[in-house]
Amino acid sequence: MALSEFYIVLNIKSGKDFQTYGKFFLGNNRKFADNIFKKLKGNKKVSNSSVLYIELMETNNELPVNIHVMSCSLDELSENCKMITKETFKKCNLEEM
Repeated sequence: MALSEFYIVLNIKSGKDFQTYGKFFLGNNRKFADNIFKKLKGNKKVSNSSVLYIELMETNNELPVNIHVMSCSLDELSENCKMITKETFKKCNLEEM
């Protein structure tokens, strides 16, 4: 049985399409990934006028599945990246002690 992997993917609207410009690997723990996404700042009501998107993605057998999506401002994105990095650091370095 293949393990699921979880990512937070950063997308920006480019014309009518979206470009992925960043990706945070969150590991194999669904609960950890969900908890991180719940802490993110932004708007869960995504509209066509939204420019920045954050997605929680799961890959299983190398197939991506979108779990959650939200839009955010540039300031919210900055805070979100800081929080994701901090929580990932804690998980990788402090839980082993």
